[in-house]
Amino acid sequence: MSEERQTLVRVAARALGRAGLVHAYGHCSARIDADSFLVCAPRPMGLIEPGEAGAVVPVDGPLPDGVLGEVRIHQQIYKRRPDVGGICRTMPPHAMALSALGKTPKARHGFGSYFAPEPPLWDDPLLLRSDDQAAALADLFGDGRALLMRGNGAITAGDTLEEAVVFAWYLNDACRVELEALKTGLADTGPLFTPEQVKVRAVGTGRIYERMWEYLTAGDPELSA
Repeated sequence: MSEERQTLVRVAARALGRAGLVHAYGHCSARIDADSFLVCAPRPMGLIEPGEAGAVVPVDGPLPDGVLGEVRIHQQIYKRRPDVGGICRTMPPHAMALSALGKTPKARHGFGSYFAPEPPLWDDPLLLRSDDQAAALADLFGDGRALLMRGNGAITAGDTLEEAVVFAWYLNDACRVELEALKTGLADTGPLFTPEQVKVRAVGTGRIYERMWEYLTAGDPELSA
């Protein structure tokens, strides 16, 4: 296991913590190869220390001892999506609130366009604790970038872990905008991004992802040392 990948997972975990996208609960991972991935240490992500090792998890097979139960979600998504290089399981406050209403954000602004027309909703508020549940969630996730779990946070996935972290921030902001739109009573009549606009806006050119990653990781002890 390369120390570079271990460092990446720790930096990502702490970035999610500093951004308020996780608290005591949540986890993130980076793919190693077709058969395995690295998940962060099983404790509050913002408290993970420099040098603290994550665990290698097989894409197929039982979870190793000490790995959190919902990491089986990562297994099932990696199994179905060879394009995915990183996954975040987060508890973004606006996503928690919107999903508790049984809703997900529509593509109303730039950040929301990355999940157009809107991310799916896992319509079960209970904890996910079985391989069958994780497989069903991964099927619902499909080929998208995000999924909301009703009153229970969100999953984001990207080509890299850096992208998955960025999408977690974008998703929370899309949920914030959706909640504000609902407050006005105009949500049903407000404009949405067209498919053509989505193609132009929901891109990674112009260092879109890199700049957000820099913002979220600024001051991390393993990057500034």
